[in-house]
Amino acid sequence: MANKINVIYKLTLCYFVIAIFEIIAEYFVNKSIICILKPLLPVFLIIIYYIDSERKNVMFIIVLLLSSLTNILFIPNTPTYLFYGIIVFTIHRIICIYLILSLQKFIDYIPIIIATSPFLLIFFYLFTETSEIPENSFYVIIIQNILISVLTGIALASYVMNDSKQNSILLISALLFVMLQFVVFVEKYFLTNEYQEFFRPTAMTLNALAFFSLYKYVVTSEKSNYNNRLS
Repeated sequence: MANKINVIYKLTLCYFVIAIFEIIAEYFVNKSIICILKPLLPVFLIIIYYIDSERKNVMFIIVLLLSSLTNILFIPNTPTYLFYGIIVFTIHRIICIYLILSLQKFIDYIPIIIATSPFLLIFFYLFTETSEIPENSFYVIIIQNILISVLTGIALASYVMNDSKQNSILLISALLFVMLQFVVFVEKYFLTNEYQEFFRPTAMTLNALAFFSLYKYVVTSEKSNYNNRLS
């Protein structure tokens, strides 16, 4: 047990070291380093999760693999790759929401609808104020806005109804994902090719923290659900 904890600790340290180097690479726009490190982060999380988890949820592994593919597609920063990246990320987010719903126990879905509404208003306001969205990405981005709002609504409703450790971690992860989507949206469609030295490293920082928080949530939920079944 002590050896397992030690291995997880060292791998986690490596994950954040890689994340720091990736953030620096984003700042200096070093494409060769970005191409290596950016897809590597989710793969590293899969290894950490596989060692840490007793249950090995396939859905979470698929989420991380799709995240790695999305990271690859976002590297070129062209409209075509951006479109395919958004498609893959949309599939990733649908599976992510399904994963969370399978780990959470909801009796009443009304609080989720109420908690989702403010985020829908915010993202659709940004959407209506943006004139630079490519026509082929129009409906995909609408779906993205709905999905991130639902994800955050689930997290917020869960936290309000039950302030547990797993729900606190889920809320942190969801808010990081909201900030990530906001930063990427502003970078891609509001301030195109401006302030890249700020937006790219910021997005990468939020990405690394959001997915690590999601990993912690999944592991904590698995342990909590297992203990509840035993009791």
